[in-house]
Amino acid sequence: MGKFGATEIILIVAVILLLFGGKKIPELMKGLGSGIKEFKDASKDNSGATSNPNKNNTDSKTE
Repeated sequence: MGKFGATEIILIVAVILLLFGGKKIPELMKGLGSGIKEFKDASKDNSGATSNPNKNNTDSKTE
């Protein structure tokens, strides 16, 4: 499995157009973009909290 050439990319785009239609593709791309944005925002917000998970662990039991 090498790199995709122009013929393969054109074939993939044609199949996507046949499956979803021209009107549905912008809606799909908008949903995909907003999902990626939410994922990045959540990762950015959560990155400081996961750097040291045992630092402020209040759920751990002490014996």
